Amino acid sequence: MSESFDLDARPGLPADLRHLLEKYPRETWQGHANIEGTARFWLSRHDMFRELGRALAEALEQEREGQVAMEPFKRWFVPRLGFFLNELEGHHQIEDLHYFPAYQRAEPLLARGFELLDADHVTIHHDLEQVAAAANGFLAATAAAEAGSDASRRARDAYSMASERLLIRLLRHLEDEEDLVIPLILDRGDAALES
Repeated sequence: MSESFDLDARPGLPADLRHLLEKYPRETWQGHANIEGTARFWLSRHDMFRELGRALAEALEQEREGQVAMEPFKRWFVPRLGFFLNELEGHHQIEDLHYFPAYQRAEPLLARGFELLDADHVTIHHDLEQVAAAANGFLAATAAAEAGSDASRRARDAYSMASERLLIRLLRHLEDEEDLVIPLILDRGDAALES
């Protein structure tokens, strides 16, 4: 019980929350009868967040290296970043309001795990706000100053740091959330977890 909830420090789920993961290790998930439905949808949403997060980071690196001009970068980047931030916030709200309470009622032994995930959501929500503010600062700086100027480079670096912090935390959170939730779904099935 002494293991940390800290999203920046923990190497995975604490040991006391891994009993269903030990019963249903990741390598067995895709062949399990209960993977269809909520579990597959959950995994696909998480994969989308991972892929889009990587694509946004790669696009920023291409802009930084001069491989893409600022205007085409903005046309690609702005709608995708907005989609990423909005979808992630909405995904967490649905989890917090619907799924986590229902799953915690279904398996009270995992209550601490859902508290851990809820604490992650608070941290990630703050990160989303920081990323949005830094992105707006970066885009404003590039509109007000020549791309490549000191002001635009500083603003890009500030966005890059905020975005990198969010992505590192998000990847840890997604993995831990899957390790808690997917084995529970596999164990009980969708119908038993709905309430």
